[in-house]
Amino acid sequence: MIGTLNALVDFVEQSYDETLDMTRFAREHGTTEYHLRRMFSALAGMPLSEYVRRRRMTLAAADLVRGEPHLLDLAVRHGYGSVEAFGRAFRAVHGTSPAEVRRHGGPLSTQPMLRFRLSVEGSVPMDVTVTDRPSFTLAGHAAQVPLIHHGVNPHIQEHIASIAPEEHRRLTSLSDTEPAGILAVTAGLEPDAPEGAMLTYLHAVALRAGSEVPADLDAMPVEAGTWAVFHSSGPFPDALQQTYAATATEWFPSNPWRLRPGPSILRYLELTDTHATCEIWMPVEPAA
Repeated sequence: MIGTLNALVDFVEQSYDETLDMTRFAREHGTTEYHLRRMFSALAGMPLSEYVRRRRMTLAAADLVRGEPHLLDLAVRHGYGSVEAFGRAFRAVHGTSPAEVRRHGGPLSTQPMLRFRLSVEGSVPMDVTVTDRPSFTLAGHAAQVPLIHHGVNPHIQEHIASIAPEEHRRLTSLSDTEPAGILAVTAGLEPDAPEGAMLTYLHAVALRAGSEVPADLDAMPVEAGTWAVFHSSGPFPDALQQTYAATATEWFPSNPWRLRPGPSILRYLELTDTHATCEIWMPVEPAA
């Protein structure tokens, strides 16, 4: 995976003046675009689309400083169809306009080329189970909330607090398959969505395919497939977020599995204000 990500960085440099054919690139490297974007975002700390924009605007700024006279030629060279679209992207990265950079040479916010390297970690074994599950349905109460990478998501907390205690008990009584109990489900995100992007959060339980879903509940069908189940225990939410990060930095690069599209499911086994023991269910498939 590390080699593939570095090849992707080189591919971005070679294709700065055209649309990236990520589907073809992923296929040629024996993986999927979904998995590649998820791993790039997790390891680079930014979505691939943001890295591409920053690199193109870094090169465009260098062309401006060197005296490129025609903004339209510059826009087309760096993959933009109009001066207006190019100008918006340029200002988003550098905080100033192309005209200002042409006159004053800056200020500029440059993006160096990334290079991924393998760091020997793994001194603490990861508790992981890979399991096949038939299709099932997630049923519960859904809300649209923004993605937050660090700390507790207050929007999710607010949604959970709005659900009455007796409703939690009713949901628990409906659960009839694994993963059992009340589940925190996230879905609807692009594989490399930036922080702040909207996602579907479902406070739910799992029902066997064919089980009746009450009319007042939101339902999310889940296809049959393989899941990697990661065990996490420690201070909340730090230990949980560290386990999420370790799946990308340690487990996927060293195991013959890749992510497939589907919801991420969090099953709490024990939860207090400061400590959580839980399972993270991620949909996976064998790596090519």
